[in-house]
Amino acid sequence: MSTMRAIQVPAPGQPMELVEIPRPEPGKGQVRLRVQACGVCHGEAKIIEGWANAYPRIPGHEVVGIVEKLGEDAQLWEIGQRVGIGWDGGHNQTTALTTEGGYAEYMVVNEGALILIPEELASEEAAPMLCAGETVFSAIRNSSARAGDVIAISGIGGLGHLAIQYAKKVGLFVVAISGNAGKADLAKQLGAHEFIDASKEDVAEALKALGGAKVIIATAPDGKTISSLINGLGKDGELIIAAVSDDDLGLSAMDFLKGPNIVRGTFTGKTKELSEALRFSVLADVRPMIEVFPLEMARQAYEEMMSARTKFRAVISISN
Repeated sequence: MSTMRAIQVPAPGQPMELVEIPRPEPGKGQVRLRVQACGVCHGEAKIIEGWANAYPRIPGHEVVGIVEKLGEDAQLWEIGQRVGIGWDGGHNQTTALTTEGGYAEYMVVNEGALILIPEELASEEAAPMLCAGETVFSAIRNSSARAGDVIAISGIGGLGHLAIQYAKKVGLFVVAISGNAGKADLAKQLGAHEFIDASKEDVAEALKALGGAKVIIATAPDGKTISSLINGLGKDGELIIAAVSDDDLGLSAMDFLKGPNIVRGTFTGKTKELSEALRFSVLADVRPMIEVFPLEMARQAYEEMMSARTKFRAVISISN
């Protein structure tokens, strides 16, 4: 029996471990991928916390690979095509929560959940766009902001550095917010017109001085930081939460009535949204800043991502 290397979470609360297990076989309507790259995302924390439907579980939901084998009745793809998959696993499945993920040399997926990866994107670049990139791209595109409006991006990390690029490319006046003054120059390089140092300035007052933000996208996973942003909105403003956080926000009814304001969350989409995000990224030259790790260093990559030491998306590169 053919085997493969994979990273598994053996049980809730247990650390990831490198294992050698049987190579999976595609079922009806499925294909097997030879995985090339898999992004490392905060969503992996939910698998460690016990959200998966079974254990041990292979994490990873930002996956790019080559179609290597077709299951029965699989007709959408050809062997050799380079494809990707995000959270949506097709047929009401969620990648890495109800199916095995991409921290492995091979992966079986429902063929309808895959998208074609543009040739202009390297596999390591494309992987983070299948969750992080599409999340902030769709948040901006589906927001009320229009060309020339003020949009604030709170947090310059894995999500924020992409959101700044997308916002600039669609013609918005971009305000980057961070408690790290050392990120000011980078924010400007990415496309921000203004930078607010949250460690020294009252963010809401600084935004009001600019006329108030039409939209604020919160990418930093801290409830207190998120809740303080709402006062920086202008009339009919919109606070969009893209960060993965379990923190209480502590907002009152008055916080919503002042604008009046809208507070909503955003999450990754399905194949249509993923394809559109990647297409726009190619057209507008938006790319993630990545650090690449081999499969055997996946646990280290995850720990560095969770402690915000990566700049800015960790990606597992898999050679098999």
